[in-house]
This record gives sequence, structure tokens and C-alpha cells, in this order.
Amino acid sequence: MYLFTANNIVKRFSNHLALDRVSINVPEGTVFGLLGPNGAGKTTLLRIINQITAPDEGELFFEGRRFAGTDIASIGYLPEERGLYKKMKVGEQALYLARLKGLSRHEAMEKLKFWFVKFEIQAWWNKKVEELSKGMQQKVQFVTTILHEPRLLIFDEPFSGFDPINANLLKNEILELKKKGSTIIFSTHDMASVEELCDNISLINKSKTILEGNVHDIKMTHRSNTFEVGFRGDPEKLVHALNGNCQVIGQYKDRSGNFVKITAAEKLSGNDILTLVLPVAGITSFNEVIPTMNEIFIKVVEAQNHQ
Repeated sequence: MYLFTANNIVKRFSNHLALDRVSINVPEGTVFGLLGPNGAGKTTLLRIINQITAPDEGELFFEGRRFAGTDIASIGYLPEERGLYKKMKVGEQALYLARLKGLSRHEAMEKLKFWFVKFEIQAWWNKKVEELSKGMQQKVQFVTTILHEPRLLIFDEPFSGFDPINANLLKNEILELKKKGSTIIFSTHDMASVEELCDNISLINKSKTILEGNVHDIKMTHRSNTFEVGFRGDPEKLVHALNGNCQVIGQYKDRSGNFVKITAAEKLSGNDILTLVLPVAGITSFNEVIPTMNEIFIKVVEAQNHQ
């Protein structure tokens, strides 16, 4: 079941077409990656989902029915830009934002206490927002975004300003939210995070969707019959044994032995390659090289840009 769907969304700004019939289908209880280069239209789509702006064409659906204004209460949005009042104290502002989400003062205080302790930020309660670093402000915004336990969470570049330790903390919290049943739309340029967190993705470039689907399926579709072989023996003999059926695209050596990276002809399987090289080398490792989401992102975007 799809918790959220956007169908053929079009958005124009003056002479600029920001979104050109973009559609996304977000399965319930999953992390959905919204990807694309700067200026592709991602943030515009997120603003439309949050009803900050309206589409010129297209439809939005939530829980299988047409999206209504009241559904905003079921969404938590963490924008890329900071949205906190700099002169207010952290605790005062967090409580204010929680009340705006419909929580009673008592309930808000209980939940804020839990999260401030969990994130070890109790000492920030009486500090002004302007006293906090960019990463600290992002932590506070993250807490206020999830506090009312919305059905749909939208994170736009959530790791911006974070050091690796705090970025990892946030990643673990996102996975925990998913485990508890939250549905998450996650926009980022960090492809490593996409591989760690996302079940499905949609890649937008030049205002259009150019790639979508399950992350694992996309990686399998873009593999190129490339393998890395670790071996003991003479590299020249191994290359000769491949008998022109494989293109050597890389070689290196370390303490454990020699390694060669090859792209095989489509007709050859991994077992076929092993059959060719086993008579001339002692194989220490053999792995198919699956492309990363970063490599796929660059390949697909560059291909469209050169059309």
C-alpha cells in the first residue's frame, strides 16, 4: 500500500519549469529517497507535499484518498534551511512548536524531556538558538519534527552540518522510526546514506523523473558483468587465460596477493571466469562488482545531460 502518491506534478515559476509531470509512489513503512542534482526540483516537490506552495497541475493522494489540508497534521517536515527563531531559548521554542502540533503542555514536556535526554542536549534548554552550532540547531529541529509522531516524515538534507558521529546517530534514529511504522521521504546528496537507509528512490534531473524503483533492483539492473579476482600467481598468465573474453580495467597488489578487475563478455558467468583462471592461478577471492548508488547517479544524470 502507498501511504503517499504524487501524480504528474507540474510546477512553473515565471519562465522556469521546476517540475515536469513528476510522479512518486511512497510505500507505507519505508524510507523513500528523493534524489537529484541541485536545482532538479526536489525541494519544490517537498514544498508542494507540505502545501507550502501548490502545483499547477497534478494530484496528491494520502492513504489512498485525495490529499486534504487537514492531512498536514500527519506530516513532520525537517527543511534544509533552519527554521528556528534565533533569539528564543531552545526549550521555550521546542515547547511552542510542540503545542502548535497539537500536543498538550504536559505531553509535550514529557516527550521533550525524553528526547533531550536521549540526545544528551539537556544543557541546551535555556540557551538561545543563536548560541548553537548548525549541527546543534539541526538536532533540535529533528526533535521538534518527530515529536508528534506523524505518519509521514519528510527530511530535506537532514545530515547537513553534522559530524560523522552525529550523522550516524541521526541515521540510527531514522531506521528506528521506520521500525516503529513511520513512512519517510528523505532528500539528500549523500549516496552512501541512500544505500544505508532507502528502500526505494526517485531520481529527478532537469525537472523530470529519470530513474525510480527499489534500490536493490536498480543496482542489479545497472551491473556490468564486472568482477574483482584476488589471486596468487603470475598476472600475465591469468590475463592470457582469459583469452580475450574479458577486458582488464584495473590491477593492483597488496600483502595478500594480486588483484585484477575485469569486465567480462555478457555470455560469461562468474563460474565461466573461474573455470578459465583456476588452472593458472590460486584464487584467494572472487567478487562481482555491483555499482554504488553514487556511480549510478552520475551515470544516469550525465547520460540525460548529454542527450
